[in-house]
Amino acid sequence: MQYIPNILFALVLATAIFFFYKSIKTIRRNIFLGRDEDRSDRKGDRWKTMARVALGQGKMTRRPVAGVLHIIVYVGFVLINLEVMEIILDGLVYGGPKRMFQPFLGDLYTVAIGFFEVLALLVLVSCAIFLVRRNIVKVKRFSGVEMTSWPKWDANLILIIEIVLMTALLVLNAVDAPLQTSVTMPISSWIAPLFSGMSEGALHTTEVLAWWLHIIGILLFLNYVPFSKHFHIILAFPNTYYSDLTPKGEFKNMQSVTNEVNLMMDPSAVPPPADAPVETFGAKDVTDLTWKNLMDSYSCTECGRCTSVCPANQTGKLLSPRKVMMDTRDRLEEYGKNIDAKEEAKNEEKDLHSYIGEEELWACTTCNACTDICPVNIDPMNIIYQMRQYLSMEKASAPNEWNMMSSNIENNGAPWQFSPQDRDLWTEE
Repeated sequence: MQYIPNILFALVLATAIFFFYKSIKTIRRNIFLGRDEDRSDRKGDRWKTMARVALGQGKMTRRPVAGVLHIIVYVGFVLINLEVMEIILDGLVYGGPKRMFQPFLGDLYTVAIGFFEVLALLVLVSCAIFLVRRNIVKVKRFSGVEMTSWPKWDANLILIIEIVLMTALLVLNAVDAPLQTSVTMPISSWIAPLFSGMSEGALHTTEVLAWWLHIIGILLFLNYVPFSKHFHIILAFPNTYYSDLTPKGEFKNMQSVTNEVNLMMDPSAVPPPADAPVETFGAKDVTDLTWKNLMDSYSCTECGRCTSVCPANQTGKLLSPRKVMMDTRDRLEEYGKNIDAKEEAKNEEKDLHSYIGEEELWACTTCNACTDICPVNIDPMNIIYQMRQYLSMEKASAPNEWNMMSSNIENNGAPWQFSPQDRDLWTEE
């Protein structure tokens, strides 16, 4: 009977890890539905980029208020997880709260607990400020046509969960304070008087309940994250590592176009086999994008920084880079579910362009402002660019001004509508 709490805890932990593994496995499968792309070069620069942007939060402080608050929550998430390690070990070995590390760390343990408590309070306050900014101050970039009920409440729910978890941690310590004479708890000691009249048995019961609430909350949070925009807390690191390190705006030749040109211009070019699939241009659906584009969609924090700096969006056009990323993720999720249900043909007439309209795509000025501002180095413009290539080269569906320019370049060698022979006539004036 004495091992029932240990077994129960082990079962709860194993169940949580199993379902988290299933979610991660599905997301990984979805990401690699994209085209292959080599991002294995310049490893040193990639590690530096990840350290600066993901680990060091280097781009968050461009907006100081949100940046400082986010760094507090981020540091709290990372460091308080060290205490979660102790809770897990306590659960596996003792079946409940025991503070396993205290005998080994001594005074260092007291310092660590004190630091974690201050950090927990700062996280709690930061999350409360974030809730105020979203729901009372209503910061403009948190709104938009794409921020419907689920994205809106997803952000609020995760903040509420974090507040509950931090409160449970402080209550756990407050209840434990009368039982732990050798540990100084600077924050929970303020709450401890609320439990001063309780018997030792009642204190132990309350402590166990708070302990279970805290660890079950963490395990539920773990399994909620893959379905939330907060999956970026995991994907931010690989996503920044695999950032595009080429200069922003650098034009990349399409291999399919290069192959066609070589076949026309190079007598030694080897034509593809007769049974080879017909090459396509640009991105019609998520499987035409690269795996990095699809990782970007899962890494999106929905913070709205990209949309807030988009010149097209600022002038009232439909384009929202955040919506592009959210739509890409939604379509990818739908595509993956069809595969799981073995119904790949169910939505043959539906593709990524069913989510992102032509008016949105052609509104993009390709200025790279969205890519530059993104705190986790997502590149919405690259997805827009590939989708526009499909519209232009597969469907011949481009704005009339673009078609005229392309025709002039083809016929006159320049965007202007007069022949090369007349190009220097202006000098005669």
